[in-house]
Amino acid sequence: MNGFSIKNWREEDRPREKMLARGSAALTDAELLAILLRTGSRAKSALDIARELLQGAGNSLHNLANYSLDRLTATAGVGDAKAVTLLAAFEAGRRSLIAGKDRDRIIYDARSALEIISPLISHLDHEECWALFLNRSNRIIAKERISSGGTFSTTFDVKIVIKRAVEKLASGIILVHNHPGGNPKPGKMDLLHTEELRKAASVLGITLIDHIIVGGDKFYSFCEEVYGRR
Repeated sequence: MNGFSIKNWREEDRPREKMLARGSAALTDAELLAILLRTGSRAKSALDIARELLQGAGNSLHNLANYSLDRLTATAGVGDAKAVTLLAAFEAGRRSLIAGKDRDRIIYDARSALEIISPLISHLDHEECWALFLNRSNRIIAKERISSGGTFSTTFDVKIVIKRAVEKLASGIILVHNHPGGNPKPGKMDLLHTEELRKAASVLGITLIDHIIVGGDKFYSFCEEVYGRR
C-alpha cells in the first residue's frame, strides 16, 4: 500500500472512522467527499482528490454538485465509477430537500412554486418542463416532469398536460421550465403553447394558474406579466 493511502493514517484522522465516532456533522466537506470516493490514486489519497475537486469548484459543494460527468472526470484520480457515485449522491441530496415537503403545500405565488421546482431544474444544461397540479385550495396534489429537451428548447404536449390534470382531479396547473442560457423571457413557442394550454384547460374547468420560466437567478411569470394576476 502506498504512503498516500488513508489506511496508513491514524485511525482518528480517517474520515470513515471519524464519522463513526463523532457523526457526519463533524466531517469537513472534503472528508464527506473522500468517503464517497473511497480510494485514491497512486499519487494522491481520496482526501487529496476531494480537496482538489472542491478547490476547482471554488470550495463550494453547491458548485460541485452541478458538475457534469465529464467535468468531474477531468480531475486526475476521478474515473467514471467515482464520478457516477458523486453524481448519484448529489442527486439524492437534491431530492431529499424536496421529498415530503411539497405534497399538500399551498402555493401562494410564483416564488412559492419556484421553491419546489427550482432545485430540480436550476442546475440543468438542458431545458425541462415540470407541472404542479393543484386542488381548489391551491394545495399540491402532485408534481411531474412533462418534457425534457435539448440545450436550447423543450416543448410540452398540451394534451398530455390536460390528461395528467384530469387523472389527478386537479383544479389548477402551474408549469415551470428553465432556460439554461439565463434569459427567462418567453419565446414565440412559449407564448403560443401557453395560450393553447390555458384555453384547453378552461374548457374542462381547470385553471392554468401560471407558467413560470426560470433563467439563472431570474424568472418570468405569465401570471404577472401576461394575465395580470398576482
